[in-house]
Amino acid sequence: MLGVAVLASLMLGGCNAPNKLTNKEIKDGWQLLFNGQDLEGWRDYNGEGLSGPWTVVDGVIEATGKGSDSNGYIVTDKEYTNFDLKWEWKISKGGNSGMLYHVVERPGFDVPYITGPEYQLIDDENFTEMNDGYVLEPWQRCGVDYAMYVPDFETRNLKPAGEWNSSEIIFDNGHVTYLLNGKVTVEFDAWSEDWFARKAAGKWAECSEYGMSRTGHICLQDHGYPAWFRNIKIKELPKPEPVEKDLFNGKDTEGWIVYGTDPWYVDEEGCLVCESGTDNTYGYFGTTEYYDDFDLTLEFKQESSGNSGVFIRSVVPHDVTVSGWQVEVAPPGCDTGGVYESYGRGWLYQIPDEKESILKYGEWNTMRIRLEGDHLQSWLNGEPMTDIHDAKIGSGHGRICLQIHDGGGIKVRWRNIHIKTL
Repeated sequence: MLGVAVLASLMLGGCNAPNKLTNKEIKDGWQLLFNGQDLEGWRDYNGEGLSGPWTVVDGVIEATGKGSDSNGYIVTDKEYTNFDLKWEWKISKGGNSGMLYHVVERPGFDVPYITGPEYQLIDDENFTEMNDGYVLEPWQRCGVDYAMYVPDFETRNLKPAGEWNSSEIIFDNGHVTYLLNGKVTVEFDAWSEDWFARKAAGKWAECSEYGMSRTGHICLQDHGYPAWFRNIKIKELPKPEPVEKDLFNGKDTEGWIVYGTDPWYVDEEGCLVCESGTDNTYGYFGTTEYYDDFDLTLEFKQESSGNSGVFIRSVVPHDVTVSGWQVEVAPPGCDTGGVYESYGRGWLYQIPDEKESILKYGEWNTMRIRLEGDHLQSWLNGEPMTDIHDAKIGSGHGRICLQIHDGGGIKVRWRNIHIKTL
C-alpha cells in the first residue's frame, strides 16, 4: 500500500509517469512536446494540419507504417535553436524511423531530411532479413548522425525491436551530442571544417541546404514501418550571442559560394565584382552561413545596367533557382530598396516614385537592411525605403545572396559588406 507521502508525490508530478514532467523538470525549464492525449502542436511537414499516418494510442504516438521516403513526416509547430531533447521510442522488427531537428519548410524542399540532420532510429539486427537482404551501411545504423557521424558500435547500448529505448540530442551553439540509453553515441561540431568535409564527400554533397539552418522544427519520421514514441520533452538552451563582422574581406571570396556561371571576383581596388557571363543567366553569390536576424550594411556601384539585388533568408535548393526575398538593387526607376519575393507573390513593396532619385547610378551607394522576426526595413543612402511586416519572411531561414540578373550586359561592384546579428 502506498504511503501518504508517496501518493502526494504522485499527485504533484513527483514521479516519472509517462508524458508527465516532474516538479524539478518544470522548474528547470523542460516542456513536453507530446501531451499524451493527441497530436496538438504537431502537423504535416509543409502542411497546416495532420493527414496521417500518425495516431495516439494509450498515451503513445504511433507511426502506423504507412509513410514512405516522400511522405509521412510530422513537425512541431514551434521552432527551436539550442536545446536538450529527450524521448523514448521503440521500433517494429526490421523497422526504420528517425528524429530530425532544425528542419526548414520552404517550396523546393519536398522532404525534411534534405534540410535537417537526423538521429537514426532503426532495428539493425533484423533490418536485412526484413528488407530483401539490404545490408545497412555503418552511417545508416541506429544512433548515428545519419550519413555523417557514426558511433563505436561495440559499446553502443541498443535494446532490441519491441523494447523501449531512450534517446537524447543536445544541441548547444553547434556542439552536438547524441545519447542512446544514457550512453553517448556521437559527438561533433556542426559547421566545423570536418563537418563540411563530411557533407561534401557523402550523401549530402548535392544538398546545399542540408544542416545549414541554426533554427528549425523538430520532426518525426514514418518511413514505412510502425514505430512508437512517448515522453518527448525539450529544454531550450540559451541562444547564440550576437556577433558583428565583415562578410567580405576585400581579398578573396572566402565565406561565399558561387551559384551559376557568372564570374564573381575581387578587383585590384579590393572590391567584389559581379558581371554577366557568356550564358547571360541568373547568378548568385551566397554566404556559406545562414543569417536570420541581422543588421546589414553594404556599398554598391552599378556599372552597365546594374540590375542586381540582395537576397535575405534565401536558399538555393536546385542549381541556381533561388527561393527567398530580395531587397532590390536595380537601374534608375526600378524600385531599388523595394522588396520582391522570388516565388509566389512577386513584389511585396515597391518604393514611391519620389524616392527613385535617392539612387546614385554610377556612383557608390550605401544600402542598409535590418531584419528581425517578420519586420524588414531597408535604407538607401540614409533614407528609409521599406518598412514592412510579413509572416512568410518571418518564418524563413537562409543565406544572404547577392544577385546578378539575367539578360547580360550587367556589372556591379560591392564593398564594405558588414553584418551585426540580432
